[in-house]
Amino acid sequence: MPDRILVVDDEEPIREIVASMLHTAGYACKQAGSGMEALAVLTSGEEFELMLSDLMMADLDGIGLLERTKERYPDMPVVMVTAVHDISVALAAIRNGAYDYLLKPFEREQLLNTVSRALENRRLKVENRIYQTNLESLVKARTDQLQAAMTNLERSYDITLETLGDALDLKDRETEGHSRRVTLFTIAIAQALGLPREQITVIARGAFLHDIGKIAIPDKILNKPGKLEHDEMAIMKEHAYHGYQIVKKIPFLSEAAEIVYSHQERFDGTGYPRGLKGEQIPLGARIFSVADTLDAITSDRIYRPAQTLQAARAEILKWSGRQFDPEIVKVFLDMPDKIWQDLRSEIDGQTYRAAYSTGARG
Repeated sequence: MPDRILVVDDEEPIREIVASMLHTAGYACKQAGSGMEALAVLTSGEEFELMLSDLMMADLDGIGLLERTKERYPDMPVVMVTAVHDISVALAAIRNGAYDYLLKPFEREQLLNTVSRALENRRLKVENRIYQTNLESLVKARTDQLQAAMTNLERSYDITLETLGDALDLKDRETEGHSRRVTLFTIAIAQALGLPREQITVIARGAFLHDIGKIAIPDKILNKPGKLEHDEMAIMKEHAYHGYQIVKKIPFLSEAAEIVYSHQERFDGTGYPRGLKGEQIPLGARIFSVADTLDAITSDRIYRPAQTLQAARAEILKWSGRQFDPEIVKVFLDMPDKIWQDLRSEIDGQTYRAAYSTGARG
């Protein structure tokens, strides 16, 4: 199908000559006797690959026609036709978006060369836009595929974490369910602090795996019913380091590993294994410390029954600034009791849904 060209000039003889030259070169032409007539043709829905327009016309000149068409028909190049003494106006038209200009009188070859260059320029622009659109679609499709793969991979990781947690529960029956409860408690406090979802996910994973190092502790120490001896306690304290060594080997858990390593540190620097103090302790570990104590006090133990939430609040407040970060304690104390009751019921009712995989509850 031949390229369609709109020839605009208020002098009919000139229009006829230009149209004849283009027709013999294989182009399809339509004529318009004024700028307004050209607009009417364009707005009727006809499409053109190129417009040749006289610069000086009575009702709507070439500059005005260019301005009213360049945004609506960005792919249609416009070539201005002008007399020599209008050259400065023609250059202004190019600055305003015209592709080129022809000086009257012109030869047939000049016309055809200019038209050919303009149409080639249009073709390249259209092809480039199509390429960009296809490229963007391809990138989006590949991004969606990658995102789906990452989601599946992350879910596989989280299933692995659940399996590790279940393995620990089998080894340490006294704290069965503890990792899951303390994870949800940690998430709740982190949300109350206004932390972003991505950071909460990391913190939740560290909370869930905090005791994984106990797998390396001998059963006779881990499950000893009575008080541990000094040397036994020293071995028990190694679980934070053992856990860190286990978790840090998994690339996507490198940040969570720091929480596992630091979960027994105290705000005043009297904790273990490194004696970290204040903000030297990762934020996730400081949040976990409050959640862990809350669960420990409100859960049954061999040596005592579960205590009330009020007792846990009082104990955590008592140790604020020593064992716990005061700012986190303040946020915790402002949270209603119902949150903890609901979360504990969620675990007891076995409705836990791998909260650490999302970093939030719906």
